[in-house]
Amino acid sequence: MAFSFQEGCPIDAFDLGAMLDKQLRPYRTIMPTLTQLPAAGRPRAEILADVTRLHDLEAERWKAGYSSGAVYHGADGHIETLNQVYALHSQSNPLHTDLWPSALKFEAEIIAMTAHMLHGAPGEVVGTVSSGGTESLLLAMKTYRDWARATRAIAAPEMIVPVTAHAAFWKAAQYFDIKLVPVPVDEHFRADVAAVRAAITPNTAVIVGSAPAFPHGIIDPIPELAALAQEHGIGCHVDACLGGFVLPWAERLGYPVPAFDFRLPGVTSMSADTHKYGYAAKGASVILYRGAELMHHQYFTISDWPGGLYMSPTFAGSRPGALSAACWAAMVSMGEEGYLEATRRILTAAAALKDGIRRIDGLRILGDPLWVVAFASVDDEAFNIYQVMEQMGRRGWSLNGLQRPAAVHIALTLRHTQPGVVERFVADLGAAVAEVRANPGALSGMAPVYGMAAQLPGEMVDEMLRTYLDLMFKA
Repeated sequence: MAFSFQEGCPIDAFDLGAMLDKQLRPYRTIMPTLTQLPAAGRPRAEILADVTRLHDLEAERWKAGYSSGAVYHGADGHIETLNQVYALHSQSNPLHTDLWPSALKFEAEIIAMTAHMLHGAPGEVVGTVSSGGTESLLLAMKTYRDWARATRAIAAPEMIVPVTAHAAFWKAAQYFDIKLVPVPVDEHFRADVAAVRAAITPNTAVIVGSAPAFPHGIIDPIPELAALAQEHGIGCHVDACLGGFVLPWAERLGYPVPAFDFRLPGVTSMSADTHKYGYAAKGASVILYRGAELMHHQYFTISDWPGGLYMSPTFAGSRPGALSAACWAAMVSMGEEGYLEATRRILTAAAALKDGIRRIDGLRILGDPLWVVAFASVDDEAFNIYQVMEQMGRRGWSLNGLQRPAAVHIALTLRHTQPGVVERFVADLGAAVAEVRANPGALSGMAPVYGMAAQLPGEMVDEMLRTYLDLMFKA
């Protein structure tokens, strides 16, 4: 079956599958594919050689700063320290507190340090460590669902969520049977406060705001959202997964950062990803609450199970204590001075990058972001921004495609503060725009897929995404 999003540019399902398969399985021609266990175990030296080979093939792009986000620190010394700490604690599991009390020390101090950074009062703001931003957001929404049922007798809790909030809120709505009430953003891509106020009902459990939102790097009007939540006696969750370890230091450096954290009395919970700009290894985030009473609705306990008394603070049972140890090491090794300097470097690079984008004819920056920069075509009829992204990909760049409106973004990290990276990006972007302008009808790679997604019914796009997920796990 062929889909056509534009005359003369059909997308055949087989061609799409072949393209995605080639993208997801680049190693089929250089390494054997295993579909069953080997009859005898391979020598460890050979295994290490294979894994090292794959690492070396992949490391060049992100080390050189070609990726949006993905790797947030990346310096050899920093990675080596985290790897050493991880190796020392690779067997630890916080589920077994008697064997690894060190895991509890690491996690308790991660929580305390993060809460202090976000102006949480000692003893009042509490939290847990999770596996990442998605789990933190899922935990928060599950918590508000159960809190609303238990304390306000709301049988069908609702959450008010700006359309630019993270997709994990939609996942939480699906997983936990919470009604998600989407609200629009204004012309500056900030949550529309009037629309939020109008959306509040007796069933509202929580209002969500982002600091900043993933698509455009824009901070929602958190003071106004928190005030609304406080006025109605409901929760206000601030998703600072992306900005929690940047905005406090940006504020200290003198950047215009609005209040977004526990200084606002209406803020009742926050999430901040230690594995992003906290510079920990992947698989670590923090979810914080104003008060243990609220956090108790996150916990799972069972007292009459034949296996004994059982409890878990998050979704997982067993958890990798090594990730918490590495997270603790990252935070302590950075310190306040390290985070300040890292933020200074990133925001300086972002300012230069934004200036460069503004000099490219035909491009516009969406909103007024600090370091997550989304850009689009001034005139969508002039050239296809997704084809620009495709041309950037051919030059080595891994960027994020956005929709509604069609745009592309780059989240700057310490990798982009290396000498020459911003200049290379701006030069490549200018060349990519010029090439697309010169060939207005040419569409390739993911560009037609994005164009098709904008015109097909949602259920057809969902089916395409499920096909992609199937391919991910096909050997």
